[in-house]
Amino acid sequence: MSIESLFPITLIAATFFATLVAGFLFGFAIVAMPGLKRLTDREFIRAFQGMDRIIQNNHPLFILVWGGSALLLMIAAAFGAGQLTGGARLLLIAAMLIFMLGVHVPTVTINVPLNNTLQTVDVAATSAAAHTAARNDFEPRWNQWNRIRTVCASVASALLLTLLFLL
Repeated sequence: MSIESLFPITLIAATFFATLVAGFLFGFAIVAMPGLKRLTDREFIRAFQGMDRIIQNNHPLFILVWGGSALLLMIAAAFGAGQLTGGARLLLIAAMLIFMLGVHVPTVTINVPLNNTLQTVDVAATSAAAHTAARNDFEPRWNQWNRIRTVCASVASALLLTLLFLL
């Protein structure tokens, strides 16, 4: 199998995985976090810890999709850089940069560290005031960056879908 024949396969797979990530982030933005917002501070922390623990325990499908989205998109961009020209090449490179810089970098540098800090809160051993402080330190910033990640993932997905339709 040649690199030329691998490019369409990696592009389709990268588009699929990036779109799944966009949907995951969108679901958190419009369903999960608004639902959690209605909970008390203690309930919010316990619920988020439970959801995050599933991810942090390396759920295989989550790891495949999340890590695969980045890996496949970088491979597709590398293959496509040599095969595409003009606007098609720009669409692919823009999608890859937006996805990596707007989704994966903030996830690693902002959202995951916030998750890790929230994981350290022992709701059974801390006061209601500590619950409120932990939530206030977490929720607004996490939601702000999740909205940014959602928009970036959605834009990257739309660019990749556009590219697929053009090819």
